Amino acid sequence: MYPELFEIPFVHLTVKSYGLMMVVGFLSAISLIRHLSRNITPNPHLITNAALYSLIAGVAGARLFYVLLNFDQFQGRLLSVFAIWQGGLVLLGGVILAITVIFFYLWYHKLPIRRYLDILAIGLMLALVFGRIGCFLNGCCFGKPTELPWAVRFPYGSHAYKSQIYWNPERNRLHPQLKLPPAFSVYNNNEDGIPPQDLKPYEQLTPEQKNMVDKGQYRCLPVHPTQLYSSVNAAFLALILYLFWRRSRNTAGSKNTTRLFSNPGCTFGLMFILYGTTRFFIEFFRDDNPFEYAWWAMYRGGTVSQNLGIYMAIFGLVLMLIFQKMRTQQPK
Repeated sequence: MYPELFEIPFVHLTVKSYGLMMVVGFLSAISLIRHLSRNITPNPHLITNAALYSLIAGVAGARLFYVLLNFDQFQGRLLSVFAIWQGGLVLLGGVILAITVIFFYLWYHKLPIRRYLDILAIGLMLALVFGRIGCFLNGCCFGKPTELPWAVRFPYGSHAYKSQIYWNPERNRLHPQLKLPPAFSVYNNNEDGIPPQDLKPYEQLTPEQKNMVDKGQYRCLPVHPTQLYSSVNAAFLALILYLFWRRSRNTAGSKNTTRLFSNPGCTFGLMFILYGTTRFFIEFFRDDNPFEYAWWAMYRGGTVSQNLGIYMAIFGLVLMLIFQKMRTQQPK
């Protein structure tokens, strides 16, 4: 886990791995989108401008979504809402706001909206590949404990570690997964489990304690690398969407209007179906999001992302049906 890659000299600002991977994903997506849209518009700068606006909207949306989900952390210190460099972004919120901004940008410039949205879908999945690698380096979006051979262990004090030493009624966890003795607590007086904020900093541990949390009985339990699951899934979805988009382009070129779901916009709708469905199942392996509500689960409930995944899949199906009925925009 490397949440901070290095520090910039003199200004003492650290480069966050999550933010860096978001930038890498953004640049990769822009390059791909510009390449795929070269036959749609003679003005590639419009694509670059749209990407810049979407980047700003994406960061703002990701931060806003995080604040809404963790509003208790910001009570009494509202100015910290803008301290993005301290961490706290939810990728799904960024995607939603970025898509909204791009839609209105394309509409304002009278560009073929559905054709651009199809290409945008592929670019978003490519950006997600790198974004989830950033999650892995940051240690967020961690998975449940497992004994699978590809399981990973996060260090002492990481998000996964703090989750394991704390009971969590929001996830139906009444007892800690990893029981630490009171000696690892700042206050040294908690017998029922150590809340994350009471955990001693690693630097304050004795050599014997460091050995126990690094290699001994109190090291982090191995967990599913759900961040990498999501990254591989995004790469696979990007490939599927690209092939589906090529199919639609070939169908438009052959004037075959009877081929099902070949109209512009269907690739964009398919993105919601595929991502919503796969995100729903990946959530079963994650151990960070609290259970909320779910009409599809009587006892256990579902996470926010699982519920959103269902709505996204339904929304994508509706989009595909609507776009299939619309008049086909012939490529220029």
